[in-house]
Amino acid sequence: MLRRLVKRIKAIPHRGKEPYLTFYNVLGFYPDRIDLYREAMTHRSSSVRSKKGKWVNNERLEFLGDAILDAIVADILYKKFENKKEGFLTSTRSRIVQRETLNKLAINLGLDKLIVSATRNLAHNTNIYGDALEALIGAIYLDQGYRVAKKFVFETMIKQHINIEKVLKSEVDFKSRLIEWGQKNRVDVIFEVTDSSYDSQNNPVFVSCVKVGNVEIGSGKGYSKKESHQKAAKMAIKKLRESNDLQDVLIESIKSETELEDNDMES
Repeated sequence: MLRRLVKRIKAIPHRGKEPYLTFYNVLGFYPDRIDLYREAMTHRSSSVRSKKGKWVNNERLEFLGDAILDAIVADILYKKFENKKEGFLTSTRSRIVQRETLNKLAINLGLDKLIVSATRNLAHNTNIYGDALEALIGAIYLDQGYRVAKKFVFETMIKQHINIEKVLKSEVDFKSRLIEWGQKNRVDVIFEVTDSSYDSQNNPVFVSCVKVGNVEIGSGKGYSKKESHQKAAKMAIKKLRESNDLQDVLIESIKSETELEDNDMES
């Protein structure tokens, strides 16, 4: 009771004042250390020097928030699914915290309007939103502690914006799925970056292809190597699903190559 009273007293001077009110609308509570939340919304393109001469942006808070978010989601899933094994829990957590989901969550929470960035077109740099959300979680953890951070993740992020049952039915990690298919059928799956450049906003852009059994069946473009690999894998999986003949051709080609290699060794 005393603890709650102290928190209320600490919050009173901030009521109605910006930027405390803005963050209250997002968080559901008034920050104590407003500097942390400002830092969380500062993209590296708008870094500022601190009094100690260090450049300040949200990259360090993003690093911390990423780890805290993983721990919180693991905590929630561990208690929700008491009889599920480690593989299921890991896969489900990956789907919840994957970049596409965090980007959408950040926009739903209104963080896109709070981010300070010198990049003119934020929509082209899709990771900015998710990075800011992770940084925000890092700020909450440092300002309010683990319990409040967990409450924010569960009450504000998951309960309001994520349907876990729907997440369980979704397919996100296309690269892992494709690699698993290759291992099952003893077919090599190789990802290669075929091109890299910068867009008009000076954001790095990567183009990748995926070869299955030495046959290129997918390509993808993204603002990170990981994103381009995922898009290439998604295209490849779609082709494999739509054509059983393609699967048979790839598997047979590998068998033929293996038989040739075996014959060469015998001779």
